[in-house]
Amino acid sequence: MQQKRNIQIIEWEDLDKRKFYSFGVFMTMTIRATVYPATLIRTRLQVQRGKSLYSGTFDAFFKILRAEGVRGLYRGFMVNTFTLISGQAYITTYELVRKYVSQYSEDNTVKSLVAGGSASLVAQSITVPIDVVSQQLMMQGQGQHLTRFRLGSDTEGGKPKKKVFGQTRNIMAQIFAADGFRGFYRGYVASLLTYIPNSAVWWPFYHFYAEQLSKMAPSDCPHLILQAMAGPLAAATASTVTNPMDVVRARVQVEGRTSVIETFRQLIREEGVWGLTKGLSARIISSTPTAIVMVVGYETLKKLSLRPELVDSRHW
Repeated sequence: MQQKRNIQIIEWEDLDKRKFYSFGVFMTMTIRATVYPATLIRTRLQVQRGKSLYSGTFDAFFKILRAEGVRGLYRGFMVNTFTLISGQAYITTYELVRKYVSQYSEDNTVKSLVAGGSASLVAQSITVPIDVVSQQLMMQGQGQHLTRFRLGSDTEGGKPKKKVFGQTRNIMAQIFAADGFRGFYRGYVASLLTYIPNSAVWWPFYHFYAEQLSKMAPSDCPHLILQAMAGPLAAATASTVTNPMDVVRARVQVEGRTSVIETFRQLIREEGVWGLTKGLSARIISSTPTAIVMVVGYETLKKLSLRPELVDSRHW
């Protein structure tokens, strides 16, 4: 009975690091590509005033699809792929901090909370400049009137401009001209206030839900299924708790604001408390498949990356 209740956690020292990083890049890229359209929709919903452009998640999806095509749902995706670096930094930091904290506490909740928050701090320091640029690209098309920066003409000297990174350079040049280097870290504090709590909450709840589900499930139920169910539950919990700051973060970064507090006050003043829930459904919708893919991918990644001598000693 005890075996059934305890889902084994593969720790850092159990892994073959070469396999871990090789498989990890592929896993992260797959997740990014899967959930990017929902991320784009969430950003546009959070930045719009009231319901000036879209009435909700599905309305936004179909309007973007009709007006901009499938490519419209992937605006800014190429530059966003550079977050692969932050993804690997996040995973490494999480596992190393878990190992470090275990020297002082064996409580899994404590290890998960501290490691999750620390991993997010490191990852956001890398991610924010990428997010600032990719969010400006996300807002082009139907949402371009909501942002400070617009893409230039698609032609130059009568010849078509190169797309993809040409648009990225265009936006980066405008950001630097307007705000200097600091412009690429606009919303950094808001991002930390959003993602550090989100990550710190997600991991403890993930392990909590997995343990609770294991107590209710049949003893022969594969642990991976329980973990795949626990992931979305933890994601929905963390998204609900941190969504107000996520709305503020999106507005600070896209609209070029400097004050997190003033942005928060204006949001409450103009749209009331319900303004703090903007984009929540899109966030949960995007976080659900993300959590499933991430959990299944991450737990499978760790299983595949186990040192050979440990493979037969683990029960899944």
